[in-house]
Amino acid sequence: MSSTRSPAYRDFTFGITKGELTRGADGVHYLRSVPLAAYPERITDRFIHHAKAHPAKTFMAQRLKNADGSKGDWRHLTWGEALQGARRIAQALLMRGLSAERPVAILSENDLEHAQLILGCIYAGVPYCSVSPAYSTISQDFEKLRHVLSTLTPGLVFAADQARYGPAIAAAVAQDVEVVYSHLVRAELVEAQAGTSTNSVRADMSFAKLLATPATDAVDAAMQATNGDTIVKFLFTSGSTKLPKAVINTQRMWCANQEQMVASMPVLKEGWHTLVDWLPWNHTFSGNHNFGLIMYNGGTIYIDEGKPTPALIGETLRNLREISPTIYLNVPTGFEYIAEAMKQDDQLRRTLLSRVQMFFYAGAALAQPIWDSLFESQEREIGERIVMTTGLGMTESSPFALFVTHQDVKAGYLGLPTAGLMLKLVPNNGKVEVRYKGDNITPGYWRNPEATQESFDEEGFFCTGDAVQWIDENNIHQGLKFDGRIAEDFKLATGTFVSVGPLRAKIIAAGAPYVQDVVLTGLNMKEVGAMIFPLPAARALDQSTRLAHFQKMMNELAKTATGSASRIARMIVLDEPPSIDKGEVTDKGSINQRAVLTHRAKLVEALHNDAVEGIIKPE
Repeated sequence: MSSTRSPAYRDFTFGITKGELTRGADGVHYLRSVPLAAYPERITDRFIHHAKAHPAKTFMAQRLKNADGSKGDWRHLTWGEALQGARRIAQALLMRGLSAERPVAILSENDLEHAQLILGCIYAGVPYCSVSPAYSTISQDFEKLRHVLSTLTPGLVFAADQARYGPAIAAAVAQDVEVVYSHLVRAELVEAQAGTSTNSVRADMSFAKLLATPATDAVDAAMQATNGDTIVKFLFTSGSTKLPKAVINTQRMWCANQEQMVASMPVLKEGWHTLVDWLPWNHTFSGNHNFGLIMYNGGTIYIDEGKPTPALIGETLRNLREISPTIYLNVPTGFEYIAEAMKQDDQLRRTLLSRVQMFFYAGAALAQPIWDSLFESQEREIGERIVMTTGLGMTESSPFALFVTHQDVKAGYLGLPTAGLMLKLVPNNGKVEVRYKGDNITPGYWRNPEATQESFDEEGFFCTGDAVQWIDENNIHQGLKFDGRIAEDFKLATGTFVSVGPLRAKIIAAGAPYVQDVVLTGLNMKEVGAMIFPLPAARALDQSTRLAHFQKMMNELAKTATGSASRIARMIVLDEPPSIDKGEVTDKGSINQRAVLTHRAKLVEALHNDAVEGIIKPE
């Protein structure tokens, strides 16, 4: 930005600003911040407290669908209704004898019925798993859905719409497993869509009937029988190199992590919060972090049925013109769309910025031009900036682990460990791997003892595979910054290591606003190459303008390269989008580097042999 004045920020307090470093053997160090305060044994207790204290307030809201399929007014579920529904559903689950061995699998997107079923499971002490809807609706072979269900062996499966999810269920769900739908259609139609015919027809049930089950004292007894060790849910990893693993999430993990979030972000306990959230509940970012934030601290979630894609971002922007969040959380692609829209959309700026106390992004790097654009809109509208916060976490850490310590955040900053979490910093092939130990860390993977054993070191620290560096080696209180995934780094034929994470972030920033992500190539080859996944804005450009942009980007990158490991020698812009069936992209839209390299191995070879059209090289 051209201004040299010190920008003013809307008030925000960072809860943890100092760290303590201890030296171990063989170059290992241990980093911690402050002890973790006491926290409840189960998140259910917090949910019940808020429901009884504020029964008429909105717990969650979702837009109704009009007859023509468009979105209408908001349908509200109050805290009191949510508690009543949770007890009724809990009764129905107990009557079916469900357990960790026969949990509940939820296949469809975020909606009020999905939320009520989650609450019923938590109340009854029956584990649940929100499964990626893409495994049922986008996948063509249902391989990942079959794997998930065979790992879980669910006793009950839920989906919103029988017409939409019926084919996947017919293909992957055992005939003796009960299925509950929000919207039922004739079974013959589902069989026709699935291309199957069976002699027996599954006795499907409506969600309304499940919700109408009269609750008894048994549900309260079941809730009281749960404790910190109770498995509350299973969350599947994205499956970057193998099939997804089921991460065990206990009540202790969830409660500890919510208290850790409060320690790092004191704003969470200061009031009744409003979220506008599209992120899927099958992912830990929303399913644990955001959903838990409201259950633990109180507030309202407005389900955003938009998404950071060209087809759906309009719904997100519509919602943000109507609802003023107090905290807004998204992935970088989402903030890119919002930053662009705020340049011209007065109503969006007014509503989004009127009450928000912080922005939070995770999942990938946020390019500096996006930060600058957001800050420009904020200063123009409210005369000050909103703190953009971030950190580091993963499914196995519930997910919150590290959080920035000050407002002057830059791309890649992670900060310090949250309260009660010990970091182990371990030298690893020229980098430093960060490992975790704390109450928020998973005990392991469900029905996968081999993977569990491989993931913990001899001191009981979880091995993340994430590499970190100090932001300032002379001031550890600044904390850490991201240095890539150790497994993604590779050697050129010369033996030179390529550090993928920092180089990837540099390319994304240089290519803004047209680069969604980049996959680096060059393992055992002489040069580093790059495969670019463009954003829709790039596809909208005419061919000459698009080529000129990426040629200029290559030339600028070449000027700053310091050697073969940091010099992009060849690049191609991909026309084929990432495939979810092949594991190349997650529900959040982040790219799985290894899966892309595996499934596009022939293209990688052609790129390095000059055997494909469209290769761009530095001039």
